[in-house]
Amino acid sequence: MMLLLWLLAQSIAPAQPPVQGPPISSPFMGSVPASATVTAEPLPLSIKDAVQRALQHNLGLLLAEESAATAHGARWRALADLLPNLSGSLAERRQVLNLEAFGFPAKPPIVGPFNVFDARVNLSQPVVDLAALNDARAASANERAERYGIKDARDLVTLVAVNLYLEAVAQQSRIEMVHAQRDTAEALYKQATDLKGSGLVAGIDVLRAQVQLQVQRQRVIVAENEFEKTKLQVARAIGLPVAQPFTLTDKIPYAPMPPVTLEQALQRALESRPDFLALRERVAAAEAERRAANAARLPSLHLDADYGAIGQTTETLHATYTIAGTLRVPLFDAGRTRARRIQAASLLNQRQAELADFRSRVEYDVRAALLDVRAAEQQLEASQTGLQLANDELQQARDRFAAGVASNLEVTQAQEAVAAASDTYIGALYGHNLSKASLARALGIAEQTITSYLGGLQ
Repeated sequence: MMLLLWLLAQSIAPAQPPVQGPPISSPFMGSVPASATVTAEPLPLSIKDAVQRALQHNLGLLLAEESAATAHGARWRALADLLPNLSGSLAERRQVLNLEAFGFPAKPPIVGPFNVFDARVNLSQPVVDLAALNDARAASANERAERYGIKDARDLVTLVAVNLYLEAVAQQSRIEMVHAQRDTAEALYKQATDLKGSGLVAGIDVLRAQVQLQVQRQRVIVAENEFEKTKLQVARAIGLPVAQPFTLTDKIPYAPMPPVTLEQALQRALESRPDFLALRERVAAAEAERRAANAARLPSLHLDADYGAIGQTTETLHATYTIAGTLRVPLFDAGRTRARRIQAASLLNQRQAELADFRSRVEYDVRAALLDVRAAEQQLEASQTGLQLANDELQQARDRFAAGVASNLEVTQAQEAVAAASDTYIGALYGHNLSKASLARALGIAEQTITSYLGGLQ
């Protein structure tokens, strides 16, 4: 779970500087559950089902999609300064004028009352406005970055769902393990009781066997509780109602990692990772914003026109129009343009620095993921050997105890060794599968390839 929280901390804001420390409550660990009736019958859930449900209901992905929608609206708002504005008006007025007020001496000076009817269409069109043009380009780049953010969120949601499913499978395996160890402890307790009844062992051997049996029963309780809590986390992340019972249908055994070289992985990551591509788009947006800030000092040309009919009544209307070209030259704006230029240049420097750092981070993530996969394979192999040796030790200890050449202290120690070796093996298998999923995430292809990396699960 700590590894998952670290991954969330590193990935929750891919286009921003790395988050310091694991988040206490990440939106990628929550969801908007589907409005479905909770059934008493357990729902069969495969890892593919879990991923698909998460991609539909996970809160982090839904927020990323809404962020992209906001960026789309910002793009249209920026485009509005380049597109023509067309409006219409219809007015009818009754007026009385004082001609002397306008410099026309007349006797009498008062004219009216009279009617004025005016129907008109107005058009305003920017012809040359470099600042607005670059603002629109910046908004478009930001929108593309948010779209890449959706892809990145989908990859992260896939990793979250797979990790929680793997953790639940590991907890389920631990339940099976502690159940088997409890059965073994019950058999050893019965064996010790029978040997004591035959006068072959002392009462302390029975007592040790009874203590070991109680320990295994406690482990069963703890393992079952942890398993149920993990299932609640799975339900929260993939959009299932928390009260809905479900069963895990995929066991996810060991499967070797598909062969991939470091060079291939690095090239694939730089071409596919949506967080890296999103940051490149943000650099392009910052460059456009700097150009827009510089262009704010330049003149702009606008076309304004209107066409309509005016008269005292609808029967006496006459067509009129106006066409005007306006050259707007900024002279003094109290330092607003200078401030914008300073801010735009600073933002561009930040984005360029982040991109340079993120390129190194991509290489680090890929190299670290490949190292983790290799180490996980070795740990899994070592844990398999250790588990086999621990089982052999337990069998020999049982035989020695049954033959009366040793006390059940050896058996108890061997039982603990088997428990530790089994837990290590389960953890190594979980770590191996998670390292493969993390590699797919580091390459930016988690959604497309994570099931094949886990062994071709469908």
